[in-house]
Amino acid sequence: MKVVDFDYYLPEELIAQEPVEPRDAARLLVLHRQTGQVEHRVFGDIVGYLRPADVLVLNDTRVIPARLFGIKRGTGAKVEVLLLQRRTQDEWEVLVRPGRRVPPGTWLEFGEGLLVGKVKDITPVGGRIIEFNYDGVFEAILDQLGNMPLPPYIHKALVDKERYQTVYAREEGSAAAPTAGLHFTPALLETIAARGVTICPITLHVGLGTFRPVKVDDVAKHKMHAEYYTIGQETVTAIQRAREAGGRVIAVGTTTTRTLEAVVQEHGQLAADRGWTDIFIYPGYRFQIIDGLITNFHLPRSTLLMLVAALAGRDLVLRAYQEAIDQKYRFFSFGDAMLIL
Repeated sequence: MKVVDFDYYLPEELIAQEPVEPRDAARLLVLHRQTGQVEHRVFGDIVGYLRPADVLVLNDTRVIPARLFGIKRGTGAKVEVLLLQRRTQDEWEVLVRPGRRVPPGTWLEFGEGLLVGKVKDITPVGGRIIEFNYDGVFEAILDQLGNMPLPPYIHKALVDKERYQTVYAREEGSAAAPTAGLHFTPALLETIAARGVTICPITLHVGLGTFRPVKVDDVAKHKMHAEYYTIGQETVTAIQRAREAGGRVIAVGTTTTRTLEAVVQEHGQLAADRGWTDIFIYPGYRFQIIDGLITNFHLPRSTLLMLVAALAGRDLVLRAYQEAIDQKYRFFSFGDAMLIL
């Protein structure tokens, strides 16, 4: 299976540059896997597709202001750093641009020296390991100096930083938002719960594994970057009870899906757990937990599109994408949504 098999053409004007207001006013394409039927709704209509015995699983990770702009000590050359994963209290795995000009031993300064970092090593995927020095609390300094890590295809400034957070974001640690959840409002979640649907969280801190491009021709040769996850016993119990009652497990986003499926692969059954996963889901994968998926429209050739194709079939998904393009849906992080049942 080749990466080119997951390519499609998207007019640039369909790349959403800002979120819609209110959140649940985004459009919703409903794709029925068994029949191939496509329906066009708005996101608030999703309540009608959920059943009382279902369980809705959310990723409650919270995006940190992970993008830092600084200079190289000594030369004053500008650098951009994206925090990916915390290794120790003061040591982070990061992406640096321009990376080729930032070898190990380089000192970087941010906020006129409020935060200083030394590049200690280069990672296997071309990132850097930086050890930071500072006075005070790192998180407070990051809030002061950091910027929200919007994807490079979004060129419009974000007025309200909370619009790149889900309304249920709790656990800080992501370098990108789990964007399928951006469409929920507190009122919509209350309506869903009142319908008898159980809502429960997992956590997967979105990092390089989620948005790293596939650079090999053969899909099977792509290696995912590990990301940290947590799933608690209450969520495990809720899913088990839902399945015993004939309910469905509806995952909000590809990150939620990967977490649930990774835990099953690790233990043979769903269990409370925490750790690192590099699970890569692409066509041919047999899902063991999820029955439905709420997701956005993803970039061509991305691992996210491959996961969606694994669930609904490549041909059906690409046909649905083409219909979304024909209907002028908005794509990617701030775009419209898709419900696969």
